[in-house]
Amino acid sequence: MIIPVKTKDGGYDIILERGALKNAGEYLNLKRRVLIVTDSGVPKEYANSVAAECLEAEIFVFKKGEASKNFDTYKDILAALIKANFTRTDCVVAVGGGVVGDMAGFAAATFMRGIDFYNIPTTLLSQVDSSIGGKTAIDFCGYKNIVGAFYQPKRVIIDADTLSTLDKRQISNGMAEAVKMSLTHDSELFAIFEKGDAIKNIDTVIERSLKIKRSVVEADEQEAGLRKVLNFGHTVGHAIESNTPSLYHGECVALGMLPLCSEMVRARLINVLESLGLPTAVDTDYEEIIETMRHDKKMAGENISYITVTEVGSFNMEKSDFNTFAQMIKRV
Repeated sequence: MIIPVKTKDGGYDIILERGALKNAGEYLNLKRRVLIVTDSGVPKEYANSVAAECLEAEIFVFKKGEASKNFDTYKDILAALIKANFTRTDCVVAVGGGVVGDMAGFAAATFMRGIDFYNIPTTLLSQVDSSIGGKTAIDFCGYKNIVGAFYQPKRVIIDADTLSTLDKRQISNGMAEAVKMSLTHDSELFAIFEKGDAIKNIDTVIERSLKIKRSVVEADEQEAGLRKVLNFGHTVGHAIESNTPSLYHGECVALGMLPLCSEMVRARLINVLESLGLPTAVDTDYEEIIETMRHDKKMAGENISYITVTEVGSFNMEKSDFNTFAQMIKRV
């Protein structure tokens, strides 16, 4: 299946197909120098498979985990590009999860003011969310994604066969982002979660999630308005993530959605999260969460924008002063 994404510069295709990673050369222009960026948690055969399709390939591997999403790793990727004599006609390919996509995309966006970038997400979280939309970023001074750029990939390959190597917690981690999109846009998708059918319908979950995100990013490529809906749960979630490194991103987003739902939706959401093995409470200092949120990118002066859900399948865009918002999220 090909899912086209329109952008102001033309657009790109998402190739949604089992087994596509092994045939990357059919879908991507790899007959040139290619830097394949991956991390130590990704099976080596994924990067090697892509490398076999390239005219000339270098594989850059960094240590897995959010802690590597920093300036040091970014500089190391740039150094690898320089050492291998890359030019503006060459490209970067991300093979891995969201951290890999962010690091590779940000390096591609800034090397020689931009070279081609392809994304092959191999985790459920990155497949349903960060693989499209053009957001690339690194963490700095303890704050997530505080330095970055909008930079669209030339093409994305999503191969659900790569999910077979993930453990149950990583699958649940990705499901959280799909639950987020169902809450704000798709009551039928949320019903799949409520029935406990998400795992056996994983291809449908991925497809419907992608199409939701596509519709949003096409309407608002650089988060001037509508795209803020994709941040549902993230303002609180990112603050929890910054202060609780033992939790995964999706687990923190799950927690971040709860205080921004109506009581009726919150009760249904708790049932879904528990069925997926996702947390519904966290033992993190409230004041630390509040202080971290003050540096959120959605702050505008003393006000903050956020999304609430009062009915499954729809959302509200709201804005309030920060102190009012801080009181709202005490329920986390």
